[in-house]
Amino acid sequence: MRSRRGRTLSEADLALWRQVARSVKPLPGRAPIEPEPVAVAAAPVAEPKLAGPSGFAPSKPAVATPPPLAPLENRLRTQLRRGQQGVDAVIDLHGMRQDEAHLALRAFLYREQGRGTRLALVVTGKGAAGTSLFGDERGVLRRVVPHWLRLPDLRPLVVGFEEAQARHGGSGALYVRLRRAREAGP
Repeated sequence: MRSRRGRTLSEADLALWRQVARSVKPLPGRAPIEPEPVAVAAAPVAEPKLAGPSGFAPSKPAVATPPPLAPLENRLRTQLRRGQQGVDAVIDLHGMRQDEAHLALRAFLYREQGRGTRLALVVTGKGAAGTSLFGDERGVLRRVVPHWLRLPDLRPLVVGFEEAQARHGGSGALYVRLRRAREAGP
């Protein structure tokens, strides 16, 4: 059976549909309609895998996904706390709307990775005191920037991030470790 969008329904989808159709109570004065048994499309036959020269079947090429986010190393964290290590670049997102801040953050991270920056400071601010008319909107950027750093469009740039030391803004800022830019091939 084909759905409205042209997809073939699986046997599980059809079984679920039949169960739902049987549970529907018809409108007054109408007889119940039994769902038609539908012929299920045969599953595509898997092509046999050909063994390579080593005797193993070739695998499908894996989609390159960046490794999981990593926290800052203890040594770097200690150096930052003691003032022995500084940040290479800073962006201040104070006063920006979310859409402006997201675009500015993306541009900043791409630019700084291209420059070879290893550690950046992203200042989000702690949020204004008090609440807005729409509930507690304190520190919107403080909440959403970590989410943005985890998104697929920025993951190729970001090794990891964590809250900054008090001397760099504390809970209103993040240290962001950047990946090395990959060299362009010949």
